[in-house]
Amino acid sequence: MPLTQRQIFRRRRIVVFSAVGVALATAFYLPMTLLAPLSAVSASVITASVPELPQPELELPSYGASAIAAIDRTGLLAQSGSAEPLPIASITKIITALVVLDAKPLAVDEAGPTITFGETDLDYYYTQQAQNGLVWPVSDGQELSQREVMNVVLLASANNYAQSLAHWAYGTDEAFVAAAAAWLSDHGLENTTLTEASGIQESNRSTVEDLTKIARLAIDDPVVAAIVAAPSAEVPGLGTVENRNQLLGIDGVDGIKTGTLDDWACLLFSTDVTIAGEVKTFVGVVLGGPDHPTVAAAIRTLIADATAGYTEVELVSAGEEFAEYDTPWGDEARAIAADAVSRVVWGTDEISVTVDADPVRLANQGTDAGVVHVRIGTETIDVPLQFSDEIDDPGLWWRLTNPQSLF
Repeated sequence: MPLTQRQIFRRRRIVVFSAVGVALATAFYLPMTLLAPLSAVSASVITASVPELPQPELELPSYGASAIAAIDRTGLLAQSGSAEPLPIASITKIITALVVLDAKPLAVDEAGPTITFGETDLDYYYTQQAQNGLVWPVSDGQELSQREVMNVVLLASANNYAQSLAHWAYGTDEAFVAAAAAWLSDHGLENTTLTEASGIQESNRSTVEDLTKIARLAIDDPVVAAIVAAPSAEVPGLGTVENRNQLLGIDGVDGIKTGTLDDWACLLFSTDVTIAGEVKTFVGVVLGGPDHPTVAAAIRTLIADATAGYTEVELVSAGEEFAEYDTPWGDEARAIAADAVSRVVWGTDEISVTVDADPVRLANQGTDAGVVHVRIGTETIDVPLQFSDEIDDPGLWWRLTNPQSLF
């Protein structure tokens, strides 16, 4: 049966609209699929290996109390013996020097004002001599610079000169003791007590933890640090004043102060050691040794053990893989470390690794892929990541046949 006009018209309209639909679909679909951005591909993080560190083993003295700390770390590396305040003998003189410098500051190369000695200073000499304290000669009218007096106090450990220095700076013994108490409080040294300036009294006490903090303050002060590191000094009228620290110049020791009360030998020390090209500074103290050679031998062992407790570790190697990318169109790449990172670390340090790998659409080889964060104790090191390979456009056919992976 021949088609009616209505049927012919209807079929033509269907054909026209179908053609228009195909044209419109083509006009929109092709540009959208060919030009649309790809969906971002997230990285799969690879579990990073963390270096295992050997446990440090430090041999500490069995007598008195002792401790060692590293300047670049908080707290102590190790301690032994009593945690209670113990007599500190002439280590007192370090505190005396710091308290005096608080009132009478000096530049590192400055001699400072002239101190004129009188009757009070003669009294200090005879009183200390009567108590078997270490004294150096003094005369009425004698004149020395502040720096020269500090040399006698810290190198020769003269008790009478320590008292004279404190009296000159603060006017009376009582005023000095009050100033010392305030200074100790201001620096958080709540377990340290000074009752006089020389250390001859056993009532001058501190803990080993406080003393490592005092050691840090001493080597941070350029005047004190320079004096205690000197083997000797020339003082007018007194001649050559020798440093009483038997360890000075041995195993990197550059300070700080000896102390002696009868059979109670002490040493507050600092030392610089080089480990894998990196300088580490240790401070520490031994209180209550039987004699100074015994204390010196114990400290040398302690320094050697502390040095061995540090290890150079490669935390990240160049090219190490931290994340991987697997795209729907078959391209693969890795997020790799751009650089190698090594550090000298202490044996008990906690090491953790966190990876921030960027999502990717397209990327060139070697471009930024994110960051790996390596945390050692309180330090965080950021190492850039880069793409190991190119992630290229999937091409025309894949885009046309995988529209769900676009946008």
